Amino acid sequence: MASSEFLLAYLPIVIFLVVASGLSLAMLIASLIVARQNPDAQKNAAYECGFDAFEEARSKFDVRFYLVAILFIIFDLEIAFLFPWAVSLGTIGLFGFWSMMLFLGILTIGFIYEWKKGALDWE
Repeated sequence: MASSEFLLAYLPIVIFLVVASGLSLAMLIASLIVARQNPDAQKNAAYECGFDAFEEARSKFDVRFYLVAILFIIFDLEIAFLFPWAVSLGTIGLFGFWSMMLFLGILTIGFIYEWKKGALDWE
């Protein structure tokens, strides 16, 4: 009897997943039926970079693209950690303050290392 009560507790999650999957499938099928499927030359033209692709998509990129992307993600996450820290700074005291200073120091050391290695210089 206990296992049926346990499974019954998860029934709303299963219903939610079924409804979400059904709606997603319905919207996908509706877009295929309703939307026009004849792209013109302008839709297939190159975008964002301004020129047509000159090699295949699996060509190697310079590692600096990845370093800058990782650096952006790191500092974006740093900001995500700073907001709750700033809100709770009054209650966490000096230990919380110095813990965040250590965290920011480690991130700053990593940023200076990347900068010194030339990962942010573009030729």
